Parts: sequence; C-alpha cells; structure tokens
Amino acid sequence: MAAYKPLVVQACPKLGERITQDTLYWRAYKTPVQIKEFGAINKVDFSPVPPYNYAVTASSRIHIYGRYSQEPIKAFSRFRDAPYGATYRDDGRLLVAGSEDGRVCLFDVGGKSPLRQFEGHTKPVHLVGFLSDKYRIFSGSDDYSSVLWDIPSSTEIISYSEHTDYVRCGCASKLNADVFITGSYDHTVKLFDARTKSSVMTIEHGHPVESVLLFPSGGLLVSAGGRYVKIWDVLKGGQLLVSLKNHHKTVTCLCLNSSGQRLLSGSLDRHVKIYSTTSYKVVHSFNYATSILSLALSPEDETIVVGMTNGVVNVKHRKPEEKSENSQKKRQPTYRTYVKGKSYMPKQEDFCVSKPVKRVLRKYDKLLRSFQSSKALDAVMEPPIMLHTPEVTVAVMQELHRRGTLRSALAGRDEKQVNLLLTFVSRRVIDPRFTAVLVTVADMITDIYQPVVGQSEIVDKQFLKLQQAIGKEIDYQEELLEVLGMMDTLFATFTKKRDTCLEENKNNGITEIIETNRKY
Repeated sequence: MAAYKPLVVQACPKLGERITQDTLYWRAYKTPVQIKEFGAINKVDFSPVPPYNYAVTASSRIHIYGRYSQEPIKAFSRFRDAPYGATYRDDGRLLVAGSEDGRVCLFDVGGKSPLRQFEGHTKPVHLVGFLSDKYRIFSGSDDYSSVLWDIPSSTEIISYSEHTDYVRCGCASKLNADVFITGSYDHTVKLFDARTKSSVMTIEHGHPVESVLLFPSGGLLVSAGGRYVKIWDVLKGGQLLVSLKNHHKTVTCLCLNSSGQRLLSGSLDRHVKIYSTTSYKVVHSFNYATSILSLALSPEDETIVVGMTNGVVNVKHRKPEEKSENSQKKRQPTYRTYVKGKSYMPKQEDFCVSKPVKRVLRKYDKLLRSFQSSKALDAVMEPPIMLHTPEVTVAVMQELHRRGTLRSALAGRDEKQVNLLLTFVSRRVIDPRFTAVLVTVADMITDIYQPVVGQSEIVDKQFLKLQQAIGKEIDYQEELLEVLGMMDTLFATFTKKRDTCLEENKNNGITEIIETNRKY
C-alpha cells in the first residue's frame, strides 16, 4: 500500500498592503508602554530641549514624565479645579496651563507653586500658549474671548472677543512674535496680530474646530474639526488647498514631525493617520484601543505619545540603532567548514545510512487519510484558519470534490455550521484565487439546503448575502467587458491609422524614386 501524500496547498499571492519606506519606518516603533492616569488626557506636550520630558494634563494635576520612565518625575497638583492644556515654553523652563476656574497659571519646571496667576476669564480656559518672544502668553476661554498676557507684569495686554462660541485650540507663529491663531466651536479660525485691535484673517472651517497647527514656514495652516483635516494657504488670504476626510469620527488633535514632511492626526475613531505633506495622502496609520484626545511627537521623532479618553497614556519608542564597537564578535566558522564533505562520493565498500525524514501530518491530513470527509471539512472551518489561511480551507474543499465526497461532507449540518459555511463562501467567492472552487461549493450548498429555506432567519440572511455578492461581481464583470470592448475598438483604430500611415509613406517613397529616375 502506497504511503499517504499530504494535501498540497497552492501558494496564492497575498493581497496585502503595499510595503513602502514609510511602512517600514513607522512599524519600527516598539511595543507601546501604557501609563494609567486618573482621567481623560486633554493635552500631551513635549519639552523642546533635552532630555525631552513630556507633560500630561489629566484630571486635577499635571504630570511630567521622562522619556523612558513609567512613573512621573514631577507633579503639579495645586489647582483649585481641573487644569487644561499644559504647554512648554521654547526654552523648556516654564510651563503654562489653563484651568476650570478661568485662571491661567505659570509654573517653573523646577518648582511646585505657580510663579504667576492671570485672572480675567470668567469661564474655563482650555487654550494657553507662549508667543515666540517668550515674554507673552495667549489664552482662549469658554467665555468666547482670547486674551494676551504680559509675563513680567502679570497684566492683560489686549483682549479679543470676536468668536461666538467656545475657544478650544490655537497656536503661535514661530517667525512673527506678534501673531497667534485661535480655533473655535463657531466653525472659524482667526488669525490675530498683537499690534492690531481686531483679527487680521478669518477662515471658515465648516465644523467645530478641535485643533489648529501652523507649519514652521508660517505659510500653511492646518485645521481639524468634524471628520475633516483642511490645509489653508495663509499667504493667499486663507485659500483652501486640500480637504482630507480619512477619519470616520471627529478629529481631535494634530501634530507635525521634526522635518515637517509628515502630518499626524488623531481621532475619536481610535486611529492616528500619518500624511505626506507633499501629496497629502495617508502613508501609514496606527490603531488604538479607545478614542484619542491628544497626540505628541518628540522633537527627535523617537517617541509617540497618545492620550485617550479612558485615562491611558500610550507611549511608543523608536530606539536608534546603536552599534557597540567594544563588543567582541564570536569567531565564525570558515567557508571550508560548511562545504566540507559535500563533494565526497561514496565508494563501493561504503555503507550509506539514510536519515529517515519524519513527516508530521496536520489534523485535516490525518482525517483525509482515514476518509473522514465531514470531519476534515470541520477541521478547516475553524475561524483562525478561515480568516488567516483561507487557501487551506479551499484546498480541502477541492480535494473532497476530486474524491467525490464533497456533497456528503456538506450535508447533514445544523444551523450554526451552515451559517459558517455560507459566511465563508459569500466573503471569498469574489476572490479570483478561490472563485472556481467556491462556485461549485455554493451550488452544492444551494441544492442540499434549498428545501429548508425559510425555516431559519440566520441562514436566509446568509443566502441573501451570497446572492448580493454574486450579483455585484456579475455587474463588475459586465462593466469590465464593456471597458475591454471600448479599449479593443481604440486599439483597432490606432492600428489601422498606423498601417495607413506606413502605406502612404511607402507609396510616397516609391513615387519619389520614380521621379528622380525620370530626371536622370
């Protein structure tokens, strides 16, 4: 009796995502470290100077974390109410934060108590930041106002009340020390100049603005609100350049990498999208456990910190490749060691011992060897196999059909098993790799279980899904045939024109030769 040959699963090309340089770069970030805070994370901000600590604002305190520490190295907790939007100054020495009671508090990173407290807002302050001259602070509040403060004198310089709803986001220009931008829930983004008494530009975003960002050059502005991320040209008076709609829920935060070539956006749909700032296409994305409220990237692009609604801070590190020069390398065997004996030819008096190769059969192979068709099909209908290696399931079905036992293996199943079969067939029948086999399987399932149609709502729904999937695929094929017909007509026209031109050129050449001969 001949030995059983294991089932040969055809190697099908994977229809996976395209691997690009961006994919490899962003995948290099290691497994995240998760830190639990006491409430939702409303702001994460990195210090612009080494060692690049980051401030996390959540609940009733502000925690300062080292880049690789899982415990806070410092905490600011002397607030009457919840703090918001803690932001570092460009030199990393001062930290400013808003609060629920309408105060703006200024802290020294090395101290504990506030250095300054600015009072003037009547409602919670969610937006705070430094102007690029380092001596002035701007703030935005739920009382619809934006205020500019002087740090040395602790006084209000100027107040703007042009928004008609909560002011929740903003940023300052790094090139001009008098320019800052605010975004509001009144769907507008306003650009202010401290030398004027009113805004110098108003941009209509179309949705409540959750985050704004200014490119380092100062010429482009990014606004996020609703499901949209929009890029505006400030130098052209706020002209809309690109509108991106890649998220399924509200976009809550924006961030740029150190070179300004990649734009990151976080959303309530639990995704962080990474865009190229040249083509504005998504080059990579990260998936998180819950909705995202804040996002920050370290100045050297080595750490990504994401704050979520459940109070978890997700930290991903990209460790630089360090080559240790002092490490002693193990001595590797030489090449002749590997090839030694490979060219040796056994002599006549030599006794050759062949090492037996032990074959380990998979579960479905063992069942096929013992002719248990139904159990073999059950073995490959498990969810992990159907989801990750559907080619194995299809190969077993094809082998059962070759043996003539596929119908008996499909028959006699209960509602749950029929539902599982129909789900797999309706999802994979449109895949060109499996269509030929699964069409036969679908025909058999329809013939076997046609008498029981109408007895189970679950099975009836799966039959309808199968019908819709096949109907859509037939429509696609018909459209493709029409396109192929059009292309054939175009190619035929081009071929005729080319042949006509060649004939004319040949005729012209002959007449020219005849004319030259007549001249002689």
